Amino acid sequence: MTDIEWARNVDGSRGKTWNPVVGCSIKSPGCIHCYAMRLAWRLIAMGQARYRGTVKKVKGQVVWTGKMVQAPEETIFEPLRRKKPTTYFVNSMSDLFHEDLPDDWIDLVFAVMALSPQHTYQVLTKRSARMRAYFQRPDLYRRVLFFADNSLRAWRPELRGIGIDDPARSPLKNVWLGVSTERQQEANERIPDLLATPAAVRFISAEPLLGRIDLRQIIREGINGAFVDNALDGFVSNGCGGSYGPKLDWVIVGGESGKDARPMHPDWARALRDQCTAAGVAFFFKQWGAWAPVGWVHAASTGALLRPDGHVCRDRSQLAPSGNYEMARLGKARAGRLLDGTTYGEMPRRAA
Repeated sequence: MTDIEWARNVDGSRGKTWNPVVGCSIKSPGCIHCYAMRLAWRLIAMGQARYRGTVKKVKGQVVWTGKMVQAPEETIFEPLRRKKPTTYFVNSMSDLFHEDLPDDWIDLVFAVMALSPQHTYQVLTKRSARMRAYFQRPDLYRRVLFFADNSLRAWRPELRGIGIDDPARSPLKNVWLGVSTERQQEANERIPDLLATPAAVRFISAEPLLGRIDLRQIIREGINGAFVDNALDGFVSNGCGGSYGPKLDWVIVGGESGKDARPMHPDWARALRDQCTAAGVAFFFKQWGAWAPVGWVHAASTGALLRPDGHVCRDRSQLAPSGNYEMARLGKARAGRLLDGTTYGEMPRRAA
């Protein structure tokens, strides 16, 4: 079972992680203190051989090497043996759309997900362009069927009674696709790819949230310049008007945890909450992380002084004219997950 707050079964019980692949590489600022790197290092020390070579130490810090390792069949096929409907967070120790992952590996994962419709799969990536391109492959359906027939149905004949739709044309109802968006820059880069990719549920994880994000102002680069889209209601601009298309179904927000965690300004989280509330989009506040808010900076403030742009001030001379917040390092458990006194744990509607 997993302690990840948003990986929950329909009844609210804890879901599971599923790692058909392990290993990754740093993609953007949100990766720098990735928990999975530290966990991989510990698992190697505990004798987990398949993690060997996936991480190394550089100047005392554990980092990904970029080596990707496919799991043994017993791990890849595990969801097919489980009958109880379960929510799986896919590849918590990797990125399913990493640029160095062979398409064959991804095809096999999708074949497993297609043949276990009783489960829900949450796939989160920082490689949105690879994800979008994968679904645009003209031979995708044939490839997924190949693995379903030759690897999975041959292994378990009872799976032959489960039909598979073309995931590029009719999204698998049990697969949720999401992108990580730690700042506006990553939101602008990744959300347009997500919205252009077929999915039963589309979500973002703004964790660790490292800056203010406006999901109503997604800057999309087009052939004739930049356009501003609204990811919460699906409005896509064409420069002289626009149309409505797919939108986000779920927004997850959280601060960073760990010894080197960067504090999250409360106004960043509030802004996303308010945007989602106004648009009727499910909002999930996962955690404050290592740092908890104390209040607006005042004369007696003794904690860390955080500017609205995320800069931690060395002294008061660096404070912004307004919007500075005092933060206290309490640790994840003590900091909790209340935002303005409320627990936000909304989930998207599951496909019927």
